[in-house]
Parts: sequence; C-alpha cells; structure tokens
Amino acid sequence: MPLVPSEEEILLRTTVAKIVAKYGHEYYRQKSLTGEPMQELWDELGRNGYLGLNIPEEYGGSGAGLTQLAIVLEEMSAGGCPELAMVLSQGIAGSVFSLHGSDAQKQQFLPGIADGSLKFVFALTEPDAGSNSHNVSTTATRDGDEWVVKGSKYYISGIDHCDRFLLVARTGKDEKSGRGKLSLFVVDPNVAGLSRELIQTALAAPERQFTLFFDNVRLPADSIVGEVDKGLVPLFDGLNPERVLSAVICTGIARYAIERAVEYTKSRAVWNGVPIATYQGVQHPLAAAKIQLEAARGMTWRAAALFDAGHPAGEQANMAKYLASKAGHQALDTAIQVHGGNGLAHEYGLADLWSIVRLQQIAPVSTEMVLNHIAQHTLGLPRSY
Repeated sequence: MPLVPSEEEILLRTTVAKIVAKYGHEYYRQKSLTGEPMQELWDELGRNGYLGLNIPEEYGGSGAGLTQLAIVLEEMSAGGCPELAMVLSQGIAGSVFSLHGSDAQKQQFLPGIADGSLKFVFALTEPDAGSNSHNVSTTATRDGDEWVVKGSKYYISGIDHCDRFLLVARTGKDEKSGRGKLSLFVVDPNVAGLSRELIQTALAAPERQFTLFFDNVRLPADSIVGEVDKGLVPLFDGLNPERVLSAVICTGIARYAIERAVEYTKSRAVWNGVPIATYQGVQHPLAAAKIQLEAARGMTWRAAALFDAGHPAGEQANMAKYLASKAGHQALDTAIQVHGGNGLAHEYGLADLWSIVRLQQIAPVSTEMVLNHIAQHTLGLPRSY
C-alpha cells in the first residue's frame, strides 16, 4: 500500500475518468429512470480491459487485483456513474470463481466476467433471514443427478439483466447448532420454475430489485461452487471484495459531491456580492466532509491491499464499508445543503444519488452488523446477536 499514487495508478484513474466523463451523470440518471443497465459504458470499459483487473490472466483478466478494480469503480462513482453490477459480477462472482470454482467453471465463466460479456448477480437475502445467513430457508435437495430448489429470495439486484446468478441455499442442517448447512449454486435466470416480481422502491439506480420464487427448480449437479454444505467458505471470499467495492461507491460519490459543492459555492453570491464559499458556515462542513472522506479512503485501500496480499481482510473490509458509507452520506448531504434548493434540482445532479449512497448503510451489510463483527471479533466482546 504505497504512500503516494504510482504512475500506473494515476494513469488508470485518468484513463477511466475520461471514459466515464464521455457519459456523465445525466447518463446514469436516465438509466436509473428506465431501469436499463449502463450498457454502453460497461461495454467500453470491458473492451479496454477495465472489467477484468481482478481476474487471473489465464482466464482473460490482467490479474492486477482488487485494488485496481476498486480504483475503476471509484472513478466511475466520482464521475457520477456508480455501478452496482461491478460489485456483484466482478467483485463477488469473479472472486468466488477465481478462488473456488472448478476448472470447468473457471473456463466457462471467468473470461466472460473479465470482458464484461457475462454478468452475474447474487441471491442470498430472504424475507425472514435478513442479515442472518444461517437462517436461509430456501432449500436445495439432491435428486439423482440434479438439485431441486424450493423457496424465495428477496431484494435481488439486477436479475432482469444478468446472464447467471449465484444462489445460496440450505442443503443440510447441523445437528448440534441447528444452523443450516449452506451451499452455493450457479443458476440461469431463465431456468424453468423460477419466477420474479419487481419490488417498488425509492432506489434510483439502473439495477431494480426483485423477489425470486423457486418452484421445484432443477439444477445440474455441477451447479455447485465449492463443496456441498460448505458454501460459507466461497461466500465470504466474495463478501470481502463486495464490502471494499461498496465502500468505493461511497468514496467516489463523496468525491463527486464535494467537487460540485466547491465549484458551486465559489460562484454562488447571495450576500454582499461575495461567493458563499468565503463563509466558514459553508467551508467548515465541506472541510469536515473531506476529512471523513480521506479517512475512509485510507481504510478502504488498506483492506484492498490486504485482500490482494492474501491476508485476512474481513476486519478492514468491514471497517472500510462502515467509514465509507458514513463519509459518502455526509459528503452528499453537505453538498445538497450548500446548494440550497438547487441541491434538489436534477440540473445539479446530487439528490438522485442520495438513495444509492444511503443504501450502503443497509446493504450489503448493515452498519449494525459491522459493529457486531468488530465488537466480537476485534474487541473480543461476547456475541450479542
């Protein structure tokens, strides 16, 4: 983790920022209104090799690592185009298959993830499970050479525009603890017996949210990723990159918001003919937001570096997610406030980002569950949940 950006990092940031600037925040807003993916931007990033930075070279990626992929997503977010699909496809699926996929699965899925032609989403959450993954009730039962899946999933992002998704299902039960034994499956979203229902939300993002219903869905035996009943192992190797990438959505939006607030306050004159940027009541909240942003970024790049080095990164990834979600929300809220009524106008491109940055305090892991994790695993306090 270098103290100053390398020439390679500066070039990567500059190049990606230029690509994103060709589309801009209005492009994101329009896609959010229609529920269509940012396909043109996605395809251009894929053609130039920026979607496969964390995928091994032998499968079409560059093998550079999570840090470089996080840089791409931060620059997308700083350009007003945060992308949840990258968190799910490159972050979760790309990491899971690279570390736990069979040779056949790696050959089948990783090249497409690397160039962006294959998009994955993730199905874990259930109406009655929430943050308790052990309480997953969707079941997968072995029937000859197939698995039969029954149950439902809730708040699944982007299922209408994916090629495959990863499914967490209960395949057994631990007799001592009573907890479910979980397995991870690859599923085609068009498989027979699977239906979906749109959830109406206030989230302004290209990815819509759905409830999934599994009515005796049959999956081939080779749909399993990793080992049967041991799905938590690959799952958590995907969740740490997810937390890092969620963090950079927030730090990127924070950069975007602060930059626009600074520009606006320098030109906005209301009292005595001087810009409002000259007043401490405007300066101090922006300065505080900048400090919070840089603290969050420091922890985020540390978490990414630990993951790339093969070290345990759960503690740092959770801390990064916590700090970044707070910093992103504070920066955006401050930017809206200093804009006054203009902060709510589409012309200024701020308020329509509120829901996606606010979401990061709820998902993919809530602020409260991060604090539970740190209290128990870092501070050694008794389990409280």
